[in-house]
Amino acid sequence: MTFPMFSKISVKGPDKHPLYQYLTDASTNPKFAGEIKWNFNKFLIDKQGNIAARFDSKDTPEGETLVGAIEKALN
Repeated sequence: MTFPMFSKISVKGPDKHPLYQYLTDASTNPKFAGEIKWNFNKFLIDKQGNIAARFDSKDTPEGETLVGAIEKALN
């Protein structure tokens, strides 16, 4: 592995980490709200700190959908 790892946190359930409470709650993220369904869900945060997009596990980091969204957010 060549990237930094964080400690394990809960993304679902009663002990859900506050970050994932924010990312998945309809009151703080109405456009992309909803429970995490499976590992490797991804959220794209724009330059202003807003949630710009959400991607499922099937969307690979190198995939056209995710890369296109990142490029759009950077412009």
